[in-house]
Amino acid sequence: MKSLEQLVRPNIWSLAPYSSARDEYSGKEAHVFLDANENPYNDPYNRYPDPLQRELKAQLERVKGVPSENIFLGNGSDEAIDLAYRVFCEPGRDNVVAIAPTYGMYKVCADINHVGYRPVLLDEHFELHAEKLLAACDANTKIVWMCSPNNPTGNSLNRQEIMKVVEGFEGIVIVDEAYIDFAQQMSLRQELPTHPNLIILQTMSKAWGSAAIRLGMAFASKAIIGIYNKVKYPYNVNLLTQQQAIETLRDPYTIDKYVKMLLTERTHLIQSFAELPICEEVYKTDANFFLARMTDAQRIYDYLVDKGIIVRNRTHIQLCHNCLRVTIGTRTENAELLSALRQY
Repeated sequence: MKSLEQLVRPNIWSLAPYSSARDEYSGKEAHVFLDANENPYNDPYNRYPDPLQRELKAQLERVKGVPSENIFLGNGSDEAIDLAYRVFCEPGRDNVVAIAPTYGMYKVCADINHVGYRPVLLDEHFELHAEKLLAACDANTKIVWMCSPNNPTGNSLNRQEIMKVVEGFEGIVIVDEAYIDFAQQMSLRQELPTHPNLIILQTMSKAWGSAAIRLGMAFASKAIIGIYNKVKYPYNVNLLTQQQAIETLRDPYTIDKYVKMLLTERTHLIQSFAELPICEEVYKTDANFFLARMTDAQRIYDYLVDKGIIVRNRTHIQLCHNCLRVTIGTRTENAELLSALRQY
């Protein structure tokens, strides 16, 4: 890969980060806080939270097996996505390459940051071909985006093809593993020590059942995490989020139970869905959702909305014509969906 200094925007590389009140006495014991213009009443919500989320990162280190210094935490994974553009991509000049179809925020953030976005279509089976992604890159390509398991297709990308991109691209490769806990394929976190251009995204929103607290994770080299930390807003993860995440992470076995229940429901729902006359194909999935090609996705979607049942209509997405994306719910919710579709 190119050196990190070559990849980071020059103004970001030389940026002097904001020094928050809570950073300046780091490592010292304190009990009287008169430095941050806070209200001394209404403890603990009157105080600014730890800007580097040290206690939470220590808990994540135990659960994820990644050192704290290699973890960035953000307000959802979307913050880590946006920061990648702000750190690495010069507006109006640089570009990124991404698989298509995939998670829409990669393009939205590219457009917001005035960065070129080059989608490369997966094949008809939603499979990745590394040489096609690499061929779309040029001297101004700073990032390659991949999502595995992919959204909205649900399938895990071929690990060997992913690694061909990681090893063949001189810039930053970001693999979004939001749904990895539902997949048989192992996370790529173990590749970080030997691939300094790799960033792995994960989240508390899916398997951990904590979408409401908005906590996203980026795992990367210590150097990349350091740059993320100096660009992020000082107190980007609030106290309530940190506290709830710590509490949830203390009991990973409950999350394992949730995942097993959802995988059982996924098998049952997919089998039943495939038997519907209005369903033409259900695609292979490693996520907590599946993509299904229907006879008329728009009409079926509108019909379900009238019934108060909401799925995602993906018919206007590349390669997803007449497709609905269905999240796995509780057994009761899944039964209500099937009952409605059988009456369509």
